[in-house]
Amino acid sequence: MVPEDRREGPGADERSAQLQAAGSVREGCDTLAAQTPCGRLQSRRARIHQQINKELRMRTGAENLYRARASPQPGLPRATSNARVRETVALELSYVNSSLQLLKEELEELNCSVDTDTPDREGTTVPMIPLGLKETKELDWSTALKELISGHFGEDGASYETEIRELTNLRQAVRTPSRSESGLELLTAYYNQLCLLDARFVTPARSLGLLFQWYDSLTGVPAQQRALAFEKGSVLFNIGALHTQIGARQDRGCPTGTSRAAESFQRAAGAFKLLRQKFSRAPSPDMSPASLSMLEQLMAAQAQECVFEGLALPAPTAPRDCLAQLHLAQEAAQVAAQYELVHQALIQPPVCNYVPFSWTTLVHVKAKHFRSLAHYHAAVALCDSASAEAELLEQVFLGPLPPSEPRGLVLPQEYEERRKLGKAHLKRAILGQEEALRLHALGRALRRVDLLQAVLVQALQCSLTRYSELDLEDDFFEATEAPDIHPKTHRTLEVRAPSFSRVKVADIFHRLGPLSVFSAKNRWRLVGPVHVTRGEGGFGFTLRGDSPVLIAAVIPGGHAAAAGLQEGDYIVSVNGQPCKWWKHAEVVSQLKGVGDEGVSLQVVTLLPSTEQPSTGDRRPALRGLLRNQKECGWGTSVPVRASPRPLLGWGRKTKRDKTAGGLSPASQP
Repeated sequence: MVPEDRREGPGADERSAQLQAAGSVREGCDTLAAQTPCGRLQSRRARIHQQINKELRMRTGAENLYRARASPQPGLPRATSNARVRETVALELSYVNSSLQLLKEELEELNCSVDTDTPDREGTTVPMIPLGLKETKELDWSTALKELISGHFGEDGASYETEIRELTNLRQAVRTPSRSESGLELLTAYYNQLCLLDARFVTPARSLGLLFQWYDSLTGVPAQQRALAFEKGSVLFNIGALHTQIGARQDRGCPTGTSRAAESFQRAAGAFKLLRQKFSRAPSPDMSPASLSMLEQLMAAQAQECVFEGLALPAPTAPRDCLAQLHLAQEAAQVAAQYELVHQALIQPPVCNYVPFSWTTLVHVKAKHFRSLAHYHAAVALCDSASAEAELLEQVFLGPLPPSEPRGLVLPQEYEERRKLGKAHLKRAILGQEEALRLHALGRALRRVDLLQAVLVQALQCSLTRYSELDLEDDFFEATEAPDIHPKTHRTLEVRAPSFSRVKVADIFHRLGPLSVFSAKNRWRLVGPVHVTRGEGGFGFTLRGDSPVLIAAVIPGGHAAAAGLQEGDYIVSVNGQPCKWWKHAEVVSQLKGVGDEGVSLQVVTLLPSTEQPSTGDRRPALRGLLRNQKECGWGTSVPVRASPRPLLGWGRKTKRDKTAGGLSPASQP
């Protein structure tokens, strides 16, 4: 600010409605159909869309040329034929990407211009740096998932058309999320689904076989990888980028706006930190460790800037509140120190090779600006303070020093001496603000209304006005050099990771069975139908656990042992009714209700990782299971929620095999 002198997942019915509406516009998706026609505004939207389409065509051409240069031309050396051309094309892609980001921001601002609920800004604030979203192309999940479902899970892949369509529509909606909380929820829901897909279909030795392509947010150069982790990492990057856009759009002229903006930038920093820790082999520059570390520092600095703005908003209780000015001086010094670290990260290779020059300039200007504000508020505190507040002033200017360490500087106790020192601080503030204006003039203004220049000019005017008040006609002596302000914040901001658990999703492919057993990481053999009759002591086995129910023990010589059931088998069908998701009590109740004719069971036996599934027992039994499902009218079971545990599991091995010791108490039907 400028200084002034004063339920578990949804049930079957809900899921059915979701599947029926899979082709409709999802909440949180910003589509052309959702735009409000409004006369001239609509015409301007149409022109912007035409420009966006033109830039997209240019990007497609440059991308094709970029890929064509990947292999050397016949008869020409690779270095001469490719290196210079690829460098030129990459630069062109960077320009096109920047133009696309600006056009999309202009379109977003235009869409928000008709929103009557948007509050007017109270005063002028320093502009923030939002991050553009990564873009991607359409992806066909159908072939890969159907082949995997048929080959590994032994079920009819064509019967999962509805689920695959829902996943496709969800990804399509994620390509254009709205710049709001609903857009964040949409991205988080898709991220949770990707974690479930990773847990069910991906193994360390085998991927889905799909090629995921995303455009770099900073350079526009396309990057592609066959790992599902790249898809997850790109979505997580967009979650952080969307937080930056939401934070930059807040009205920071009121306390509520500054608080929301600070939280958004904290969430963005948490997303980039999480991405840096969990995804270390990114094929695109914007997801490299150096870039993510810089983005984390940048968002933390912008969050700290919001804290300063929140403190500068309320008017002091008294016109000459020394304590409030001291706090503002320390907070401004803290913001300046953080922006100086960000600037050092921006000018280091390889980050400096692809980060926009306007970012580097703006961060440098902000570092100078807030350093000057620290001196300005310190000068006000010096000139308006009483003798009793000298100890507080020393903490601000000198910082906390151990008692054994001698102080090299003693602050003046007399008012006249403090006035002269305050004048020296104002001189440093004026010089710093003039330097900030000079640096800003060197950068290219990206907007027609240059808010930053207005802020810098207003801050300089405040310092000059205050300096003229302290400048006496007979004051001819040279003032001492003003010391640096000790940076300190009175509100420590912590980096906040995105809250994935607050968005509950249903596993789209829950019909395949519980993830603890039915995933690509496990191999199993389907046995049955096996007919088991009841003896004097029951069926001869005990059960434990839920979804699916485990045969914990088989009595030797009993009916279950004679039928071929083994300890560790999972029951997946009772009398033709699929029971993968049944609770322990449901299976026991069903078994107790059968008569002397016995019960027909189907079970799966987990195989060691080195043993291949038996083809003789598996395929016919699976066909029978599919037929029984259709004949019995098996509906959609209760879906599971996305657990927070596997959300970031692309670099971690988790144990999913159930053991008897971790299941519910044994029951013998």
